[in-house]
Amino acid sequence: MRKRVFGRQLGRNKSSRKALFRSLVRAMVKEGGVVTTLAKAKALKPELERVMGVVAKDSLAARKRVVARLGNDKETVERLFDQYLALAKSRKSGFIRVIAVPLRAGDNAKMARIEWMKEKNEDLSTKTKRS
Repeated sequence: MRKRVFGRQLGRNKSSRKALFRSLVRAMVKEGGVVTTLAKAKALKPELERVMGVVAKDSLAARKRVVARLGNDKETVERLFDQYLALAKSRKSGFIRVIAVPLRAGDNAKMARIEWMKEKNEDLSTKTKRS
């Protein structure tokens, strides 16, 4: 029976899920984008939104909270506060986007690319203008 527990399990126990999210957040900060399954991308999006909400506060307490959430990875936290603080301060939410990519060849799994939103009106500038 389902019991209405919030969140996605992704076929893992709690500690494995926590480690998965930490590694995906680290990869996002380091690489700027990650290609993963659609289910993992959808599960990661709220986690990244929460982290960026804390980054936007830009205080010592905020840094400590992010360090604790990322498993004492100070290098990633420094990069997160250095590179993505301006993004966190410029908006309240919508820091990342999930883009569908072709299915994975091996098992035909739905894949997605997670990447940062760089500018505030980036999605409007890519659309064609009417003449």
